[in-house]
Amino acid sequence: MEIFILAISFIILVGIRVPVAWSIGIASLITLLFSIDSLPAVATIAQRMVTGLDSFSLLAIPFFILAGHLMNSGGIARRLIVFAKSLVGSLPGGLAHVNIVAAMLFGAIAGSAGAAAAAIGSFMSSKMEEEGYTKEYGVAVNVTSATTGLLIPPSNIFIIYSLASGGVSIGALFLAGYIPGILTGLILMIIALIWAKRKGFPTAKRASVSEVLKSFLDALPSLMLLLVIIGGIVGGIFTATEASSVAVVYCLILGLIYKELSLDKLKGILIKSAETIALVMILIALSIAMSWVMSYADIPEQVTSALLGYSDNPIVVMIMINLILLVIGIFMDMTPAVLIFTPIFLPVVTALGIDPVHFGVIMVLNLCIGLCTPPVGSVLFIGVGVANTSIKKVIKPLMPLFVGMLISLMLVILFPKLSLWLPELFGL
Repeated sequence: MEIFILAISFIILVGIRVPVAWSIGIASLITLLFSIDSLPAVATIAQRMVTGLDSFSLLAIPFFILAGHLMNSGGIARRLIVFAKSLVGSLPGGLAHVNIVAAMLFGAIAGSAGAAAAAIGSFMSSKMEEEGYTKEYGVAVNVTSATTGLLIPPSNIFIIYSLASGGVSIGALFLAGYIPGILTGLILMIIALIWAKRKGFPTAKRASVSEVLKSFLDALPSLMLLLVIIGGIVGGIFTATEASSVAVVYCLILGLIYKELSLDKLKGILIKSAETIALVMILIALSIAMSWVMSYADIPEQVTSALLGYSDNPIVVMIMINLILLVIGIFMDMTPAVLIFTPIFLPVVTALGIDPVHFGVIMVLNLCIGLCTPPVGSVLFIGVGVANTSIKKVIKPLMPLFVGMLISLMLVILFPKLSLWLPELFGL
């Protein structure tokens, strides 16, 4: 009964254009009102929001968001693009490959697909258009490649999954995302290569060894942040939360050294970061409240029984779950989707012997596809906005890249070692 009340009320609220965060909170409250009186129901939702945010691990998210904004304004994106161009600019359709590699590098450092799409897209959009690429193709490459930064650590969404799953190791999740993230980027590059040969896109002159070395040394301080963060977490020097604060200090110092940050610019960065953090945290708080309501109503147990009653074959169940997640990703942003559906699906997959770390990577990769699809694809909207075009025009060049992301997802589902080899190697 409760599952239908929750689902129907949420769909209606979203359908009448109530913001997703408030739709989650109101649907949770409506569902709870069928079990308890109004005053305790409102108090319970508020209490669950506050206690849900009372987590040391969640402190990493505001710091990583601030670090991402500092990177975006501190000259890091431009240096990574120059380095990427020296590596892959000479391939057929070179600027598409530059976009993909730069997005992987920047997303890996910033941990945000939106930040990568905005930073790389604002620089690459005009460059690609000048060299004969269509604006819409540039957007398609930008938004799909930007999602790789959610898999390649550090990644805010893995921190959220760790919270939703009840404490899966953040370090293990970070390491597990490397190979699937790089694999997704390589598949996108293969598709870009095929597309470039079909369309006759231009090829840049091959960079000399000295040019590659120069661009690498220029980008090295930015790339070192990856070593500092991941090395520190895996080596047990600091936690993910402490690593996020180290990232802020590192990015601030780097921006000052590059002379691309000033006090006036820093004030704007702090304000923009605060706005982003407020939006993310209210979404997290309300999603945690909904997760509690679902647990109170035994919805995860009902879903587990239904899915396992249909089939006990892990592949069949994983395909069913992934089809559901693909649909969810079209209509719901990634953060609430992870917080709401992890407690529902994780008991199902663990009952079938699937590793929670492996499932976390599958879930994030699956929902990355939703970030590039209308009507709620936040990264798609950022990419379209930066390039000043329309979603309708971008859909056609997006389709081959969607297929590439789906291929990557299927490979990660079928070969768990793609996710688990690195965590096992480091004993996590």
